[in-house]
Amino acid sequence: MTELRLADQDLAALVEDWLDREAAAELLGVTPAKVKTMVKDHELAAARPGASGPPQVPAAFIRDGEPLKGLGGLLTVLHDGGYDDRECIAWIFLDDNLPGRPIDALLENRGAEAKRRAQAMAF
Repeated sequence: MTELRLADQDLAALVEDWLDREAAAELLGVTPAKVKTMVKDHELAAARPGASGPPQVPAAFIRDGEPLKGLGGLLTVLHDGGYDDRECIAWIFLDDNLPGRPIDALLENRGAEAKRRAQAMAF
């Protein structure tokens, strides 16, 4: 049996809470258009958790009215490695080789560990 590719992961099962663009904007104190720009600039990531509907941002990516510390750098490394937002989100919530998942490292202010792991995957 082969392992599922990151792009094929069930994001709804991996990520517990999601925010639509408007809810993310409210938490960040910006406009929904700014959230779209933040996703484009890899400060946040968004994907469709299910088969349809608009892209949403994992709620864990926003803390205290700001994008999670270290998230932008990690997303940039992953995008530079050829990952799209869906694959980035899957990796951040799935990979547990740190120890723990990258989202756990980010939440515990250990983002450098997650970033090093992402950089190593590029080789």
